[in-house]
Amino acid sequence: MKFNIHDFGWTREPESFTVSDDKVEVVTKPHTDLWQRTYYHFRNDNAPVFQMETDEKFFSFTVKTEFESKHRFDQCGVVMYLDSENWLKGSIEYENEQFQHLGSVVTNFGYSDWATTAIDASIKSMWYRFSRRKDDYCIECSVDGEQFGQMRICHMHKGDGTIRFGIYACSPEDSSFRATFTNLEMTECKWLKHDGQAPDEEK
Repeated sequence: MKFNIHDFGWTREPESFTVSDDKVEVVTKPHTDLWQRTYYHFRNDNAPVFQMETDEKFFSFTVKTEFESKHRFDQCGVVMYLDSENWLKGSIEYENEQFQHLGSVVTNFGYSDWATTAIDASIKSMWYRFSRRKDDYCIECSVDGEQFGQMRICHMHKGDGTIRFGIYACSPEDSSFRATFTNLEMTECKWLKHDGQAPDEEK
């Protein structure tokens, strides 16, 4: 499928970054994040996001991330940022020297959730695959770029038309780190049509 890194643009451009045909590097600023309301009752909407726009209804986007994170909540990964109250992201968030959170956040109508699993803090690279089937979405991850495992399937209430998707990096607390994104690729949809229970018949 057509893919050109120069079709991407910044939402909140970071102070320090480089973009080439095959690599994007971002140095995060302290106190940058994406979160809306739930549980913490605060709203953070200042993370740099690097995205392209498409009206393709079926596709997959793959990227490899490498990161020097070392402070709580440092994170980088894939994102679909529609507006401040409707977006999703998949990433690793550093916690401490023992473990970090591999997870995803889905935000619909201004309320975020967070689903995670603990992984070893020594992991400093992860592949992600973001897939679209109309207004439903899937995020997968892989340690080798070959075998991907499902992280999240979700519905985005404002995700049925033209969307923007890409990558992000941020440091919610008083820290900064370098995130490197390579192997960016847009392909036919790798998230195959469900072959189990048939859809309910419409009344």
